[in-house]
This record gives sequence, structure tokens and C-alpha cells, in this order.
Amino acid sequence: MITPKYLSKNNTIALAAPARRISINEILTAERWLTKCGFNVFYDDRLFCSENQFAGDDLLRISYFQDLLDNPEIRAIWCVRGGYGSARIIDRLQFDNFIKDPKWICGYSDVTVFHNHIQKNLNIATIHCTMPINVQDSEENSEPLRTFIAALTGKDLTYNILPHSLSKFNNFSGTLTGGNISVIYSLLGSPSDIDTDNKILLLEDLDEYLYHIDRMMLNIKRNGKLKNLKALLVGHLNDMHDNTIPFGKTAEEIIFEHCKEYNYPIIFNVPAGHLSDNRAFRFGCTTEGYFQNNIFTIKNSTK
Repeated sequence: MITPKYLSKNNTIALAAPARRISINEILTAERWLTKCGFNVFYDDRLFCSENQFAGDDLLRISYFQDLLDNPEIRAIWCVRGGYGSARIIDRLQFDNFIKDPKWICGYSDVTVFHNHIQKNLNIATIHCTMPINVQDSEENSEPLRTFIAALTGKDLTYNILPHSLSKFNNFSGTLTGGNISVIYSLLGSPSDIDTDNKILLLEDLDEYLYHIDRMMLNIKRNGKLKNLKALLVGHLNDMHDNTIPFGKTAEEIIFEHCKEYNYPIIFNVPAGHLSDNRAFRFGCTTEGYFQNNIFTIKNSTK
């Protein structure tokens, strides 16, 4: 896996909206924070365009993101929010210059499209992390922001994981991949289909019916994405819905049911996803899990 250059002070971070639209007021706090951290921030008026729920039509979002990919002064692209829309533009982006001079693509949720596509097709690492839309209520020393800067500047990321009744703790080591369950499910069979063989898979999701979590996990399993893992990391699964007749299992229990036959570790309570404690992970980099002093620790390294 190719790792983009890590950032230092005065490097430029660009803000991009490949999916849902954003307003300038929703990114000002993040912009001020990045500037205070010593980085230059780039965006232009195209960031605030809109067409219905999107940040401009497909052609505009393609043009803007392409300019960011091709600009050698930009060392990281931080997607401002998720929603839906990245899959509509990914096949029309040209990554020739990006391959020659990789930069960090950062975000979560719908940004899973970029994580999966870039790792599978280009073999380049990306960062799963919080986004500017989430910075509004965050403190400057919050774990999501602190670990985002640590991920960008080349520091190891180490997290202690709380016990969970369904966790199957065991040591593991491998390359990390993953993202949002719904997006991974939607990419199956496409050029952006996730590669999980001998990988550590991180999953998270939000605002889904429990039966849909089951349907997605079943399809991911039937596509062979769960059988050859080094480990499964399960992040936040929040704001789930049920029908009048209950499905009968929590989202965590559904995931465990589809994976319990395999021998690899399954770790719940990983701090990633659609809650305030959304810490950074470098996808494509070596990640280890191990016991030390009765504490289970996950370490996401720089390579």
C-alpha cells in the first residue's frame, strides 16, 4: 500500500463536497480550527453550489474534485460531509496525477466510496475520520480532532477498547479497510467493490432498519467478504429502527450472527462512526490488536 506524504505546518488542506450540499456557516468552525493548527485551507465558491440535495450537479462536483486531485499544492482533501452522491462521480474522476503524487483523502460515511475505490484500484491509503460538518460542537482538544491531526501528520494512533459481551478478543495484525455498511453494500460488484481478503474490516452505520442491516450483512457475506478476514472491528451502530413486529436482534447481534462461525477476532465498541467519538483510522495501513495489562488495544500505524 502506498502512503501519501504526511503533512507539516503550512501545508494546504482542501475542503470538498462530493455528496450533499453545505453552507459556508457549516464549515467556518473547521476552517478556523485548521488555521489555528497551522495549516492553509483551500476552497472556492463551487463548494457551496447546490442542486436539490447535492453540492451542485454531477459535472460541477466532478470538476471541483478533479481540480483538487490535480493541484500539487494541496496535500489533503477533507470531505465536508456525507449524505449521498460520491458514487455518482467516482467513475468520471481521473486519478493519473493523484497516482503520481498521492494526497490524503479524508472523511467517513459516504466517503466510503473513495476509501474502497482508491484502495482497491490505486493501492493508496486514505483516512477514515470526522468531517467539518461535525466540528461545530466539538472542542479543539476532542479525540476526533486530535486523532485527525495525528493521522495527517504521521503519528501512530492507539486506542483502548471497552469490553462488549459479544467481542471475541484475540491478537491480530493486518491492513485496515472498511467504512459504512450501507455504502459497502451498494458498491458490491462495481469497480469500487471492497477488497477484504486477509484484511481487517471496520464497519459502522446509522439510521437503518434492523432488517436492512441483516439484509446487507447477508449479502456482504454471500459475496465472500467476511470469510477471509484477519479481524472485524465494529464501530458505532446508532439510531437504528425497527418494525411494529420486532426483528428480534440488535444491530450488534445481527453482525455477530453473520460472523460468529469464523475464527477471527470480532471487536465491538470501536470509536468510529456517526457519534461524537469518531476517531481517525488510516485505511490501508497496518493495524494491530493486542492485550496488555488486561486492556485490549488497537494500534493503527503509519505504514
